[in-house]
Amino acid sequence: MAHSFTKIPVSPGGSAARRRVLVTGAAGRIGSCFAEQTHQRYDLRLMVRGDESRIESIKPFGEVVTANLADLPELKRSCQGIDTVVHLAANPSPSATWRELLPDNIVGTYNMMVAAKSASVRRVIYASSVHAVGGYPTDVQVKNSEPVNPGDLYGVSKCFGEALGRYMAEQEGLSVIALRIGGFQPVEEIQKGNRVSGAAMFVSPRDLVQLISKCIETDGLKWAVFNAVSNNAFKRLDITDARELVGYAPQDNAATLAPEFQAANLTNPLHSASLRDPGQKSGLREDL
Repeated sequence: MAHSFTKIPVSPGGSAARRRVLVTGAAGRIGSCFAEQTHQRYDLRLMVRGDESRIESIKPFGEVVTANLADLPELKRSCQGIDTVVHLAANPSPSATWRELLPDNIVGTYNMMVAAKSASVRRVIYASSVHAVGGYPTDVQVKNSEPVNPGDLYGVSKCFGEALGRYMAEQEGLSVIALRIGGFQPVEEIQKGNRVSGAAMFVSPRDLVQLISKCIETDGLKWAVFNAVSNNAFKRLDITDARELVGYAPQDNAATLAPEFQAANLTNPLHSASLRDPGQKSGLREDL
């Protein structure tokens, strides 16, 4: 089976230094959440366009810099002295047209990875999306090793970023980890109800921040693509690789949070159709 990751040797002792992290799209929902939860753990440089409403709220969490994804020299300056880039900035609309996606999701992604390589950044964590594989039927759990299958042009733009990231890792020596982020929303939102349709893709803020942090701190990976959803009873995306390779241990489960699931009592173990079910006995029992 094809692997969705490439390993590299780990230097003895690893890195004990406090990491310097550049977050693009730092005033967005994920960026501002990440900054708030990790500013005591990392030295953050928070990149914004300059016109976002959340800029004042993120200033206590790190150095705020203004740069445009279209300006490669600006991006190179923003990357100076940085260990890891968490690249979140993009047009986030699944309904966006090609003309709307091209500047930030295609050209901007290229510029950001080139700037990171130019500045000798160790790793880029690229915010891909479940939309990169959204073309699979809804009853299919998508594994990292399966081919991309975008269901919209936004997903196509994320496939481009994944492909570019792998090229940068395998051919240019820049470590890149792509995260296919599911339905990011605060726990309070899924608790409001009417969220069952997206429960299989749910990723909570603390789970996503945990996964990003583990991707920052893990050595030994040249390239990887991980699925970023919480520990939901039903998972649209398989998270086995993230568990095994970086120690991702999500804490939240949409089935225990959404009111519509309460009557189903999904906190109990689901039937597995195997000997893991308490009432099912070993077929070998008479011969043991």
